[in-house]
Amino acid sequence: VMSLLRSFKESLKPCSNFPSNFSQSSSVSQESSNDTLIIPRRPPKSSLAQQLQRLGETYNFSLPQQNPETRREKAPVEKSNVFDDEEKEKEQEQEKFGRHQLGQFQFDHTGPFEPLVLSKDGEYPIIQVPASINCRLLEHQREGVKFLYKLYKNKHGGILGDDMGLGKTIQTIAFLAAVFGKDESSDSTILKDNKVDKKGYVLIICPSSVIQNWEIEFSRWSTFNVSIYHGPNRDMILEKLEACGVEVLITSFDSYRIHGSILSEVNWEIVIVDEAHRLKNEKSKLYMACLELKTRNRIGLTGTIMQNKIMELYNLFDWVAPGSLGTREHFREFYDEPLKHGQRLTAPERFIRIADERKQHLVAVLRKYLLRRTKEETIGHLMMGKEDNVVFCTMSDLQKRAYRRLLQLPEIQCLINKDLPCSCGSPLTQVECCKRLDNLDGCDSCPFCLVLPCLVKLQQ
Repeated sequence: VMSLLRSFKESLKPCSNFPSNFSQSSSVSQESSNDTLIIPRRPPKSSLAQQLQRLGETYNFSLPQQNPETRREKAPVEKSNVFDDEEKEKEQEQEKFGRHQLGQFQFDHTGPFEPLVLSKDGEYPIIQVPASINCRLLEHQREGVKFLYKLYKNKHGGILGDDMGLGKTIQTIAFLAAVFGKDESSDSTILKDNKVDKKGYVLIICPSSVIQNWEIEFSRWSTFNVSIYHGPNRDMILEKLEACGVEVLITSFDSYRIHGSILSEVNWEIVIVDEAHRLKNEKSKLYMACLELKTRNRIGLTGTIMQNKIMELYNLFDWVAPGSLGTREHFREFYDEPLKHGQRLTAPERFIRIADERKQHLVAVLRKYLLRRTKEETIGHLMMGKEDNVVFCTMSDLQKRAYRRLLQLPEIQCLINKDLPCSCGSPLTQVECCKRLDNLDGCDSCPFCLVLPCLVKLQQ
């Protein structure tokens, strides 16, 4: 690269438009050829020479070494004196970029390029997220990984209820990589002779539309041996699972609902359900099949914890952490009924106060099993603001003729003249005088009854 840069500089010298400096540049070039000292000529911005120079700086290409005597003799024409302005500009840009990044991303004390230790000091083995994964996580994602590990350590499940787009899949993979001891060199340490170690298996149940996304994210973020239990190759995957050749098994809701009796016989270490709000109905076959899973480490991922009824909340948390909210009858009497009574429009003050107390109590209980974050409180400062650009389009000649013809219709004229005095001689306007509430079928002479027919005609 430097030789190419030199030849390019030599080709630029005959084209110089500065006669006063030509003799000086030629003398300097002669000195550089004799003493192997090259004084780079500062090229104009966005030129090919500057791009080549930046390429050399990127890969740390240095100039030929000189002895101390030559350096002392040539001190007035050192490289640093030639590029002072450019280096200052680069330093200012780097400082500005660094301050901007620190203002956006608040990394923990371990730093982004070190493992994220999840286990406490003195505990063995050390559970940590590999540095290759930790360096790409945002702060809220690190907190999510810590929350998932806390659930796993306490041997009960929970819900990661972040908004869509906050990286629930990535947080789950980082958590699994820490629990299963995955690191940069774990291709051969965890899978010995293509067999899984004693830590067990992971089952992921998700919609069929995101199966491929899970597989891609696993290959991008970790070194797990992933298999898909979906489609015609299910028997082959089961044989591979029995031979301990699978670490993570991904299946769809429909496949598990049909073949759940087979998969429920496996002693899963961790079970993860993506879009866990699908388990809101306790009478569905999917919910009943998921109850047969032999593990207490059940994790649900959903951005919609409750959709319509409060009892849906109980069904979801009773699956991830059985007994965490008591019995179904207790939850209905202590939470469901008071909250429904307090939300009524004509509810007495006493019912409203009781409903507020029960709601706060429920939130405190769920805090142990639920982590919920929104985009505004996590990455809101990184998101671009919404801009609405209103563009008015002029009508064509055909559209203008159709528009004028529509305005001439009697019903449209009636709507246009709704604020004029009524023709019956009353002091009221047409829309006030001719409104007939007693006629349920309406009429074709008052503006009040012609609104919907005119809208239908506009849509046609």
